[in-house]
Amino acid sequence: MKLKPSFAAVLVAASITALGLSACGGGSSSGSTSVVVANPAAFSATDTTVGTGAEATAGKTATVTYTGWLYSTTATNNKGTQFDSGSFSYVVGGSSVIPGFDRGVTGMKVGGKRTVLIPSSLGYGTGGSGAIPANAGLVFDIELTAVK
Repeated sequence: MKLKPSFAAVLVAASITALGLSACGGGSSSGSTSVVVANPAAFSATDTTVGTGAEATAGKTATVTYTGWLYSTTATNNKGTQFDSGSFSYVVGGSSVIPGFDRGVTGMKVGGKRTVLIPSSLGYGTGGSGAIPANAGLVFDIELTAVK
């Protein structure tokens, strides 16, 4: 179902207002809970295993296995709610994945494993996506399994 532009604009404005009120502690006191979003201070990539195979560079096709979590300041290793896991291939630097994920894979070598902390500005930003709320930071464990 497509929303009419005028309704969509009203919905966006209402969402922004609600987000602003929740951020400053205002809004309803009815006891309802809202999604708390957190962000790492900056992008970071930490190798847990350094690979020895081919390097993922712009224009090459990388095959990865990954698990993604919402970033949490209170969870172990900042891994809050898991939202996805799987494997796929994509062209490095081809903008088919979020910028932070691409940045995290770039420079890895096959066999490598890396944990990447992604601020929302390099993730899904203000729009969010599915189970990922707007303005949420992300954590990915990534393993590079092939480069072509």
